[in-house]
Amino acid sequence: MRVRRLVRVALAAALLGGCTGVVTASPAAANPCGFYETSSDAFYNHCTSDGSNVVIKVRVAMAPDYERCVGPGRSWLGPASKIQGAHYTGRTC
Repeated sequence: MRVRRLVRVALAAALLGGCTGVVTASPAAANPCGFYETSSDAFYNHCTSDGSNVVIKVRVAMAPDYERCVGPGRSWLGPASKIQGAHYTGRTC
């Protein structure tokens, strides 16, 4: 019986907490791993603990796609209006 009550209290707290309208963003959400866009720019964030460089393929609107070697951290790819995406090719450089 005690477990059932704890579950109900936890569920109610979660539901009430979700209705407060407060949104928090962690630093990881600001720069997620892989391809992401802001309102104006496109980036690729290579998250690694070994310091490796990797090859990514960048998809470009109305232009040929290309490959690029990126190191650890965030790399600017261009304006978000021109870059359609980017992904890891499985190779290091």
